[in-house]
Amino acid sequence: MLTLIGASASGKTEIAKILIHDYGFQKLVTYTTREPRKNEQDGIDYHFLSLRAFLEKRARNEFVETAEYNGNLYGTSFNDVRRDRVVIVEPKGANALYEKLENRMVIVLLETPKSIRAQRMIARGDSLEDIEKRLEADEERFDIHRLHHVDWVIENRGGSLERLAEKLQSFYKEEVRKREREN
Repeated sequence: MLTLIGASASGKTEIAKILIHDYGFQKLVTYTTREPRKNEQDGIDYHFLSLRAFLEKRARNEFVETAEYNGNLYGTSFNDVRRDRVVIVEPKGANALYEKLENRMVIVLLETPKSIRAQRMIARGDSLEDIEKRLEADEERFDIHRLHHVDWVIENRGGSLERLAEKLQSFYKEEVRKREREN
């Protein structure tokens, strides 16, 4: 499983879409209690759940990890963890996944300058107040030292996301082959 981590508007969602469309990855659709954004679809972007439904799933131990981010709950289902799946999580979620899955996942951190991320959030219609809060909160939350393990750090400085996705899929395939040889 390929795990992408990055602050708000770091490019992780767009890169995941390219990996799915061009390289045969499948999206691991996570669960969330947040409201859908414009054009998001249930079961495709996320499984959107009420707080009560989410908490019930968590009580039945259906999640390999859960996390709170920007006041909403997110979770990854045990049933969805597979090879050639791509999932986007925050550092706490990545740490929880790593503790349980270790060599079954490749962890990539996208580091994108704050100015580029702010421009992307403005372009997608986020409020200036929300942008400011997220940029500040993400500074500490997505610090690499908060992660138990990272296989690769990608510097996303606003270049071609297609090129980054190509490099990422090559890295992932090589990591999988290397781990298979070791086992």
